[in-house]
Amino acid sequence: MTFPKLRIRRWFMVGITIAILGVFVARLIQIQIVEGEAYANMLNPSNVSSQTVKAIRGEVVDRNGKPLAVNRMGYDVILDRAYLSPDKQNDIILELIGLFERLGETWTDTLPITATAPFAFREEYESEIARLKKLLGAQSYASAENAVYWLVQRYKLEDYSPEDQRKIAGVRYEMEQRGFNWNVPYTFATDINISSVIQVKERSYQLQGVEVEESGVRYYPNGNLAPHLIGNIGPIYAEEYPALKEKGYAMDDRVGNAGVEKAFEDLLRGTNGLRQIQIGQGGEVVQVVENPPPVAGKTVVLTLDNDLQLIGQEALEKQIAKLQATAPAGQGREAEAGAVVAVEVKTGEVLVAATYPSYDLNTFSQEYSKLAAQELRPMFNRAVQGTYAPGSTFKPVVGMAGLTHGVIEEGSNVHCGRVYTFYAPGYQPTCLGYHGGINVVGALRVSCNIFFYDVGRRVGIENIVDMATQLGLGQPTGIEIPEALGQISSPEAKAADPYNNEAWFPGDVLQSSIGQMYNWYSPLQMANYAATLGNRGTRMKLTLVHEVRDYAMNQVLEPFTPVVAATVDAPREAFETVVEGMVAASGPSGTASATFGYYPITVASKTGTPETRDLPNSVFICFAPAEDPEIAVAVIIEKGWHGYTGAPVAKEIFNEYFGLNVSGAAQAEAQSAATDEEPAASPSSSLPEPAAPAEEISPPADTTSAAGAESRPE
Repeated sequence: MTFPKLRIRRWFMVGITIAILGVFVARLIQIQIVEGEAYANMLNPSNVSSQTVKAIRGEVVDRNGKPLAVNRMGYDVILDRAYLSPDKQNDIILELIGLFERLGETWTDTLPITATAPFAFREEYESEIARLKKLLGAQSYASAENAVYWLVQRYKLEDYSPEDQRKIAGVRYEMEQRGFNWNVPYTFATDINISSVIQVKERSYQLQGVEVEESGVRYYPNGNLAPHLIGNIGPIYAEEYPALKEKGYAMDDRVGNAGVEKAFEDLLRGTNGLRQIQIGQGGEVVQVVENPPPVAGKTVVLTLDNDLQLIGQEALEKQIAKLQATAPAGQGREAEAGAVVAVEVKTGEVLVAATYPSYDLNTFSQEYSKLAAQELRPMFNRAVQGTYAPGSTFKPVVGMAGLTHGVIEEGSNVHCGRVYTFYAPGYQPTCLGYHGGINVVGALRVSCNIFFYDVGRRVGIENIVDMATQLGLGQPTGIEIPEALGQISSPEAKAADPYNNEAWFPGDVLQSSIGQMYNWYSPLQMANYAATLGNRGTRMKLTLVHEVRDYAMNQVLEPFTPVVAATVDAPREAFETVVEGMVAASGPSGTASATFGYYPITVASKTGTPETRDLPNSVFICFAPAEDPEIAVAVIIEKGWHGYTGAPVAKEIFNEYFGLNVSGAAQAEAQSAATDEEPAASPSSSLPEPAAPAEEISPPADTTSAAGAESRPE
């Protein structure tokens, strides 16, 4: 073998050796570095579980950042299907109920059946009763006793006493409604006391499948403040879940049920995260990774002013209590409910929206049954969803229509001899005074019916309806929560009345012109109407949202921009004339003189005393300062009788808003000059033959006022 051949062979062997070593090194790198974690897991097997990390719900604050709806930690009692034996669950539920009764704790039970035999359906629970009958496949006429019988069969409760059957059925029914299964635990009770937590845990051996969990609890620092606006959150029911599941909700999530909590659910909800937990062979947690992390909901900054809202609520309650204590029987002593709304004239922001009677959001769930049974319906949002006849507060609409269409001028006089004789000898409605020759400013000051009968007849119902529409009456205000639209009195409204079988008579225009007949509006609409008059025809879209910020309140995500909803097609001079008349109504000889006759700020107002099926309501609208308005207010007091009785409520709001401390004693006692403080007579509205007595004229079924009182011709 020659030397060159030997050298080639040697280098060949070296190359092969290096190549083999390279392969081994590369494989070692792959095993120990690239795939090291995977091989380590093979040697030390573990389980990986995933958990949803609930996002923190966004908070609700007032325009100045004062908290209205916030979060805190609490304790919930849940039932877990994985550990709750089907054979023992009825006994365990009854044992848990007994423990809660001894501890004074409440639990969730929405079964609309009374707690003791003989069983009956709860009043004011129509939707819940319908849901129960649908679940049971029962006919609409089925009784509560029938429903209990079927529930006993459904949940195998034959061996229990009737009262225990009802208790267990209430929980089992709720569990079924919430979709209780292996993956969806059932929340038996929320936010229980820490002492109760200890008691439940001490009995864990008896209560298998019952657990206590920490959870975020919605808390309202002042639960009595604007509960009808703020709303509440609650569980998801089985029939709701399919739609919510598409949005990423879990069955055990909680959602906004009413008010701001519901309207801004998408902003407040936040985005849940995902937590992956790796557990080693010995049960130890090897690794926890949150990917993606939860994102907290946004903070909704409302237009409400916490302090002003509180003043409005207290003033309304105080005035109703004063009437009950001091007013004559049949003339205000029966006042029992009402609402007040204040809006910022230039922006459309709602500053106050109060309803009386009211309730506490923090105890709402526990007291729901009691609240629902109360005759005055404290859960009903009168300020936004109640509808009322405006009475004489509607007269500025007719004045605006007459001035706009040239039927009258500022100095045009109508003779008031107390009886309107145009349709004599048939229909002759009356006024409360003898005013002689009177123009629109004077007619607004003393609220002369004759003047507005005549102008309304001459201008026509079509032009009245058009002006009322432009001023925002019977129209959506733009507010973000559900509102009542009301309606404007018209031939169409009368024709749509299922209780009416008469045609539209010429005399109907007269009653419509003084805010009776089929005029029905919410306090929110009336406040916006007053603001539009003050704004000289610029009607703003109303809103509850001042801005939207991030959860930490560090960044404005959605700033507020005022929106003009409409501009009234009327000359500026018409507005100035009507405003002059409303200022006169607040002056020393006007219908609101007792409250605003000597007020340091110029107030434009109008009183109204619309008749109802029961006793007359009190309606009051105003804005100030009249020359350049900042704030407009509408007040309704059911059965308040006199239009001026709502004025002190508005005054309290003005005092707070403008920083005044005005003593009522410094003002003249001028109630004797108020000519709009008694309800007008109640003639028929037909021509030439009288219609049926007013007591027999019923309004449309969907225009019932908040307390069941209904409008009829004055």
